[in-house]
Amino acid sequence: MRSEKLAKRLLCCALLGAVLCAVSVFAQEKITINGALEWDKQEINAVVSLNMASSGLKLPNGRMQGEALIASEYIRLIRPAILNIQVDSSSTVGDLVRRGEWSFLDVENLALQVRAVPPALSPDLSSLLAFYTLGINDISAALIRHQRPVEVPVTLTPMSAPAYTGIIIIAAENLPVYGTTRSTALLRPCLFPKIWDTEMKLVFERNMLNPRAGAMVHYFSMREIFAGGPSGLSPEITAVVGNRPLRIFAYGVFGIQPTDPIIGREDVLQIISNRENRSLLREGRVAIIIDDTLLVSPLSGE
Repeated sequence: MRSEKLAKRLLCCALLGAVLCAVSVFAQEKITINGALEWDKQEINAVVSLNMASSGLKLPNGRMQGEALIASEYIRLIRPAILNIQVDSSSTVGDLVRRGEWSFLDVENLALQVRAVPPALSPDLSSLLAFYTLGINDISAALIRHQRPVEVPVTLTPMSAPAYTGIIIIAAENLPVYGTTRSTALLRPCLFPKIWDTEMKLVFERNMLNPRAGAMVHYFSMREIFAGGPSGLSPEITAVVGNRPLRIFAYGVFGIQPTDPIIGREDVLQIISNRENRSLLREGRVAIIIDDTLLVSPLSGE
C-alpha cells in the first residue's frame, strides 16, 4: 500500500514537472527584456515582461507561477547584454568566453549579482514586470586579475604642474582614427580603454589601475561639464574628478573599436610629472566626455 502511494506521488510530481516545463517553453516566446546599458550610470537596467494571457496564466493563481517563470528565464534573457559589453578595443565579454578566458558560468555568476525589484503587474494587468539593475563595475572587478598595479610611466624631464583632483578627457566629437587616412570616428565606451599620447606611447592601461579603485574611467556627456556652480561641473562628475580637474581635449582615437583616446604629449607631462597626478590614473579619477548617443546602449529584446 505504501509503495502504491509513493508511486502515485512520484507520478503526480512527474506530471506537474512536465506541465511546468511545457509552460516554460511556451512562455519563453512571451517573455521579453527591454532596457539599456547606461555607461554614465555604470549599470545595466532591464525590465523583464511576461504576458500573462499569452502564457496561459490567469490571475490570481497564475501570478506565483508567472514570477517563477520570470526568475527562471532572467539569466537567459540578460546573458546577451553581458556578452555584448565591450571590454577593450579588441574584445567583448563574449569574445573572452569564446577564447576560453571566461566561461558561461562566470557570466551567470555575474548575472546573479543583480539588484531586483519584486515583480509587479502592469497597469492594465496584462503583464507581469520585473525590474533588474546590474552594476558593470562588478564586471570590471571580476576581469581584473592583478593584485598590485603596474607603475604609471614617469618622465626623465618633468615639468612644473599643479596637483589636480582628477582628469577630464573631452572626446565628444568625431576624431581622427590613428593609422587611417581621412577616417574619423566617435570614441566608444568600454570597460578598460587605454590612453595614448600623440607619440603613441602608452600612458594608462588596466594593469596600472588599483584593483580596489572600481571603474577604470567614467563616461559623461558634455552637459556635465557645463553645469552651474563655481567649477561648472555637475555633482555626478565632481564625485569622480573633484573641483579642480585637468581638462584635456583628445586629438584622436585608436583601436580595433575606437575606444582609446589619444591626448597631447604636453597634457601627458602634466599628469606624469608628479606623484599626485599619476595617482589620479591609478585611482580611476578619470572622466571621458563622449557623444550622448553612445552613453546608452539599448538591450535587444528576446
